[in-house]
Amino acid sequence: MTTGTATTAVTDTAPTAPTAPTAPTAVTAVTGTAPTLAAVTGPTETADAVTAHTLLNCLIREVSAPEHQVTVADGHLLLRLPRRGLLLRSRLRRISLVAAHRFQGPVQRLDDDTWVTVDWRELADCIQDELELRTGVANEEFLAQVADSRETIRTALEERTSRTPHPDPYVASEQSLVFGHRFHPTPKARTGDPEDWLAYGPETGARFRLRHLAVRSHLVREEGELHEMDALCPAADPGFAILPVHPWQYRLLQDHDRLREVMAAGEVVDTGTHGPELVPTASVRTLYHPDTDTFLKFSLNVRLTNCVRRHASYELSGAVALNRLLQPVFARLTGRYPGCALLAEPGYRTLDTDGDLLEGLGVIVRSGLRHHLRPGVTPLLAAAIADEYPSGAAHVSRLLARGDGDVLAWWDAYLHLLLPPVLAAYFEHGVVLEPHLQNVVVGVDADGTPAQMLFRDLEGTKLLPGPHRHTLADLPEHVRQPLTYEPEHGWNRVAYCLLVNHTAEVLGALADLAPTLEPALWGLVRDHLKAYARTAAEPPRLRALLSGVPLPAKANLLLRWARKADRHATYVPLTSPLGADFPHEVIR
Repeated sequence: MTTGTATTAVTDTAPTAPTAPTAPTAVTAVTGTAPTLAAVTGPTETADAVTAHTLLNCLIREVSAPEHQVTVADGHLLLRLPRRGLLLRSRLRRISLVAAHRFQGPVQRLDDDTWVTVDWRELADCIQDELELRTGVANEEFLAQVADSRETIRTALEERTSRTPHPDPYVASEQSLVFGHRFHPTPKARTGDPEDWLAYGPETGARFRLRHLAVRSHLVREEGELHEMDALCPAADPGFAILPVHPWQYRLLQDHDRLREVMAAGEVVDTGTHGPELVPTASVRTLYHPDTDTFLKFSLNVRLTNCVRRHASYELSGAVALNRLLQPVFARLTGRYPGCALLAEPGYRTLDTDGDLLEGLGVIVRSGLRHHLRPGVTPLLAAAIADEYPSGAAHVSRLLARGDGDVLAWWDAYLHLLLPPVLAAYFEHGVVLEPHLQNVVVGVDADGTPAQMLFRDLEGTKLLPGPHRHTLADLPEHVRQPLTYEPEHGWNRVAYCLLVNHTAEVLGALADLAPTLEPALWGLVRDHLKAYARTAAEPPRLRALLSGVPLPAKANLLLRWARKADRHATYVPLTSPLGADFPHEVIR
């Protein structure tokens, strides 16, 4: 390919699979080290580099690669923005078989015959121009949201220099995600200035007490079992129930006219900020109390990545309905696949006044981890295990160092726990789980080996309407409809979360440590998919997957550009290494 002008045509050339190693001693061992950002010197430079690479990831996956405008040459990935006639490149640290490449150094653009560095601002401008030309629609929020995300990363990095990780390994893993989703254009975007969120952000190791409202019983709306929350926040007066409120949300709602009205009437009493300290998890709005092992998921009128994180009314009732339905399903799955479990969401409470307060003050109880954990097993957030740039002790490189460093054996154990229960939930029980990296907690033994897989967060869990038509018929329409996905939509969601967001990202972190093993790592994924398919009468969707059809990758950039809710996400095809003709084998 020539690079003489900025309008040079670029073709989509798949990278060649790495050559399989021949030395037996090199087959499964760690041969490299986890990548670092040693080339940059401080929070600002790190935030700039990560933001540029993340935007590049999105641009490749959703815009340039689907239009066959990507190639690899001379140690660089080159991509063209066809409507701008602009050629970009970045040096490759490692080629990925699913185009989840690792980059190093700056992004550059071709200016006449010279490669010129493009910073994150200019790259975001280029993406904005390309998407306006592609869609015919403008998005005046986009650049500001990219800037917000980059500033959150910079500020968090700066704050972390003076803080030590939480002593609880699980909490530390939840609070280690400084950079966020590698394929989201605004992974750390947050409403407001840093002073608005620094006290409440997981990345800074925050811990804080809740605000508590005493609400007269007739203004309380609640369903399900709430004893875990009430144990944290007991009511002093039998005529009232205690409604805990995230202190950030209280600041945002304290001047709401209806809230001021019921407080003036004595129907709601602000009892202040007190009680035990809780810590924010990776989702920001879900808080954890380590002593009692209790989670509370709050509403926040704050945009985090895509959405304002407020509980819709149907989500509150839907969580309790789903929890009730899924308990017997997971009892069967756990019996068949020991080590898997679902964190229950047994109840919610909110203020039953107008819609803004009903949704804005809703809190969902989520049961803890310890009830499910076997002795000697440590829970760790999957996203921390897979982080591209290790920022905590949960990273897979640290886990392998605790054992014998056998990459393939570790991966085999991981897949054995992760894949079958999610597939069985879909194909055999009509349940669409959402097992992306932030929704799965991995339990590891003392030697770092995966031992358990705990799934959480019912917000994204849906039902296929056919198998559950009788159960769904008993629910109100406003709850029933949002709880379902049609089979194709549900399969895209499962396949994306399970294989692209989760499996491919943990695999990528392993491939950073042992690059020549990437084909064999994908071979193990194929083996586990085939093994499950044999037990489930070879479902057609799995047969297609094993024939090498493209994987569905969620289009986060296009979704953010369109300013649509997550439910309306579309998917772009991703070249799959799961086909039978792919060279998976490693010579042993």
